[in-house]
Amino acid sequence: MADEVKPEVKPEVKANDSIDLRGVMCPTNFVKTKLKLESMEKGQVLEVLLDTGEPIQNVPKSVKEEGHKIVEVNREGDHFKIKIEVSE
Repeated sequence: MADEVKPEVKPEVKANDSIDLRGVMCPTNFVKTKLKLESMEKGQVLEVLLDTGEPIQNVPKSVKEEGHKIVEVNREGDHFKIKIEVSE
C-alpha cells in the first residue's frame, strides 16, 4: 500500500478576471478577449466562457498566436471555460 502511486492533482488556476462570451460570434469573441488581455498585467489569468464550435476552435488558437498561454480548458455542459495567462 505504501508504494501506491497516486495521480497528480493539479490545483485549480485562479483567475484574476473573467469574461462571458457565450452567444458572441467569431471574430467578435476573439476581439473582446484580446482587448481584455491587453488591459491585464503579465502573469495574470483571464477566464473566458465560450460556446462550442467555432468559438472554442478559433479563440484559443488565436490567443496562442498572440503569445499568450492557455493554462486550462474545461467543458461545462454546453460551453467551455478556458483560462489564459497573459504572457506579453
